[in-house]
Amino acid sequence: MGTIFLSEIAGTAMLLLLGGGVVANVILRGTKGNGGGWLLINFGWGLGVFAGVYVAYKSGAHLNPAVTFGLLTSGATEYGPGIPITVGTTIAYLVAELIGAFVGAVLCWLAYKKHYDAEEDPGTILGTFSTGPEIRSYGWNLVTEIIGTFVLVFVIIQFGNTPSGLGPLAVALLVLAIGASLGGPTGYAINPARDLGPRIAHAILPIPHKGSSDWGYSWVPVVGPLIGGVLAGVASQLYF
Repeated sequence: MGTIFLSEIAGTAMLLLLGGGVVANVILRGTKGNGGGWLLINFGWGLGVFAGVYVAYKSGAHLNPAVTFGLLTSGATEYGPGIPITVGTTIAYLVAELIGAFVGAVLCWLAYKKHYDAEEDPGTILGTFSTGPEIRSYGWNLVTEIIGTFVLVFVIIQFGNTPSGLGPLAVALLVLAIGASLGGPTGYAINPARDLGPRIAHAILPIPHKGSSDWGYSWVPVVGPLIGGVLAGVASQLYF
């Protein structure tokens, strides 16, 4: 349990530090990467996943409650090598992923502290922490997150069934592909912890001009990925 907890906290924190960091670099005022564009953000998140998976190798590197639930519903007997699927281990993964995401967001804020202080647009500030839709339509935003997360979890499960030797690089490229192809409508949370942990950090941290944390939308990037992950787990059983 301790291995799961520490591994998932460290890996998810690394993911959020680098993923949130690339968004901050692109959209906060006065940074070296300001205006770098959507593709740079996609690459940054993909490489954040790459680093996070290596850091959390001891626990199987879920880094994402949708992956945990996908494995739970896939018929697997272990979450990682020697880690049985039980109520206790499931809770340990979920709690550690949320804590790790919160920690990563705080570290990102510390790295860009002076740029956050200089930024006056509340939407830009929130956008470095959590996702938001380009066109707000909760039902369709939910559909987008379900589809994106289904692709993520279903393909990750297939990676396990068809070893390629690419390891974490395969997952990084998958996240890059999802961002480039399906990320436009909602910013592709595809991970409840990735959105909720940083959103809590945004609400707590003393950031000037930060405005609302948009809790009215916050359920979409939690519920959508969980549904997508479960559907992917079930579909993987039917596929094989």
